[in-house]
Amino acid sequence: MRRTVVIALVVALAASLVGAALMPRVPRLGAQVTGDDDLARLARMAVPDPKGHRGLAVALVENGRIRTAGLGDRDADGQPVEAGTAFEIGSVTKVLTGMLLADQAAAGVVHPDDRLGATWPTLTGPARDVTLAELASHRAGLPRLAPGSVLGWARILWSNVSGGNPYAGQDIDTIRNAADRVSPDADERGEVHYSNLGPSLLGHALAARAGVAYPDLLRARLLQPLGMNATVIATHADDLPAGRAHGGRAAGRPLDPWSGVGYAPAGVGPWSTAEDLGRLAAATLAGAAPGADATTARFREDENNRVGYGWFTTRHGDHEVIWHNGATSGFRSYLGLERATGRAVVVLGNTDKGVEPIGRRLLGVPEEEAGDAAPVAPVWIGAGLAVAFTFLGGLSLLRTARRRELDRVTVVAAVVWAFAYLGLAHRMGDWSVVPAWLWPLGAGLSVAAATVAVTRWSALPVVDARVPWRRLLSVASSLLAAVLALAAVSD
Repeated sequence: MRRTVVIALVVALAASLVGAALMPRVPRLGAQVTGDDDLARLARMAVPDPKGHRGLAVALVENGRIRTAGLGDRDADGQPVEAGTAFEIGSVTKVLTGMLLADQAAAGVVHPDDRLGATWPTLTGPARDVTLAELASHRAGLPRLAPGSVLGWARILWSNVSGGNPYAGQDIDTIRNAADRVSPDADERGEVHYSNLGPSLLGHALAARAGVAYPDLLRARLLQPLGMNATVIATHADDLPAGRAHGGRAAGRPLDPWSGVGYAPAGVGPWSTAEDLGRLAAATLAGAAPGADATTARFREDENNRVGYGWFTTRHGDHEVIWHNGATSGFRSYLGLERATGRAVVVLGNTDKGVEPIGRRLLGVPEEEAGDAAPVAPVWIGAGLAVAFTFLGGLSLLRTARRRELDRVTVVAAVVWAFAYLGLAHRMGDWSVVPAWLWPLGAGLSVAAATVAVTRWSALPVVDARVPWRRLLSVASSLLAAVLALAAVSD
């Protein structure tokens, strides 16, 4: 027994050393710089913690002048971020949709108080009664997303676990059918409750009124007039821009880009660059952008926050900032304007670590008012997954290996799960919070437990059960679950 313990410890030490070479690598904002050196220096100073960022594209507007810079890497291969590198912009798209409403209202095509059903006559449900202004300002009493089936929610959950696109297959019919099924909440209508469904309905309704698709209306009325030629909506994977940034988690795991049609007006599928959004910001500040009046704060959310058509206005101490941010599975974005100073900022990042504090600092908001990046999920979830999965498999296998009654098929299942848990910890744990050197310790524990099991292998029966086929079926289902779990988090 003592010899087995010594062997297990030696093997565990060796496995830990190997694990150190394989342990999770948290991205860190790289040293590469492109574009305006002074702006890059200011941007780097505005980053409170470079860990968790991979690359940033920044634009700063001052006195009508647009400066741009790229920091770090646009992908895992170390290609530099440039001002023309395309990033997913997520919900920043909502300001474009709000500006479309203001533009079409100024042109006399619609009125903000028009009912949705009058603008999109094919709608038949109770949501047709909400107004375009309510949709643009999150005051329509609609849910955040279209209500879906159990199968649909399962698909979304699987996409979130696997790092895939949770909006795949959700087209205009998805949005239209949702409007026919959902009833605005009478208690919430008239108050600001953030929704992705509302702006999506607005965008497609304006497009239906114009007789074109939403991407075509956006291009004709806003993007082309402003020279935003690099801004595209990827309705399919084939539409993804060349040389784009690759998104991922702050813990290092790469994630698939989002593409789609249904939620495009709310932020699924749009890509842009710091250069293009800098043009938008400069023209909006100057009042020259189509639909620039969308920035006007028309409705109050609370003491410090108001909302216009897509744009929020927030007071940070002495600074009043007009803004919107964006968040997809592997990207973060921020667009902010301050009329009092004539400054505007764009910050785009290719991990899910927030960039809002960077943008606010570049606008001159003091440190204590700029805040910190809000985590995607409560910190304890990612940290808990990292620690639990790292050690759970090894501890379980060690306990199994020391059982008096044991057979070979049980050992096989326990060994597979021990290393499956390591894989899950590697991919799903938040290693930007938990020290990554814990993972090699878990690897050593799993290998040590496997070593203990191997020393008993020759003395074990193949199946030790009164009903062998039940044991075999149980082990087979367990192994299948382990394979599916690893497949879900593998690239």
